Amino acid sequence: MIERLSIFAVASLVMVVSACSPRPGAVAGDPFERANRDNHAFNKDLDRKILSPLSKTYADVVPDPVEDSVSNFASNLSLPGKVVNNVLQLDLPSAARNTTRFVLNSTVGVAGLFDPSQKIGFTEKDTDFGETLQGWGVAEGAYLELPVFGPSNLRDGFARFVDMLLLDPAGQILKPPVSKYRTASNMGTILQKRQIYGAQIDEVLYGSADSYAQARLVYLQSRRFELKDIANDAYIDPYAEFE
Repeated sequence: MIERLSIFAVASLVMVVSACSPRPGAVAGDPFERANRDNHAFNKDLDRKILSPLSKTYADVVPDPVEDSVSNFASNLSLPGKVVNNVLQLDLPSAARNTTRFVLNSTVGVAGLFDPSQKIGFTEKDTDFGETLQGWGVAEGAYLELPVFGPSNLRDGFARFVDMLLLDPAGQILKPPVSKYRTASNMGTILQKRQIYGAQIDEVLYGSADSYAQARLVYLQSRRFELKDIANDAYIDPYAEFE
């Protein structure tokens, strides 16, 4: 299922980039706005009809400790890919920390269902191939909203699929039924996060006059802050004056 979804998303990304040439007068940094808005409408509809109600049902039915264990399992299996990116970034201390987390949580933490490493100070160093590319000097490029996956940009959209298809040792090694457990745990993590951040997400998607512009602004600001991307501090939201 994940492989089919990845192929679909890659194809969608290619179509967005290749078929939508920048339109005259397009907002700087958002030359694909028309296609982005179409994808935003699709994602918003997906959230309204499926993701939001399903996340509420998940929270009501599944006890919090079980939700946490499901998310821990998914997070633990993502660590080998993060270690690969740590190494590509020459961030060896973070690579050692994430490796230690993976070993401890996979053993003492019962296959990652629990997170004992957090309790003794081995916090996760989150990273991805988008951060790796930024460290190699690749600019973020134009803003993109991908179907299903949501807000991104040219660099991070490409990097997302490199992470999923090439830089995921666990995904290459795991076989059924463990691979199916991982797919289920990834979905559980998404549902848990949708419920935890529900108020903020609802405010952006359903409480703003232009949810697309608001989602774009929130993503760009948070991503640049996350990567400490000072090169883009001058970004100006073209819709701010109307809010």
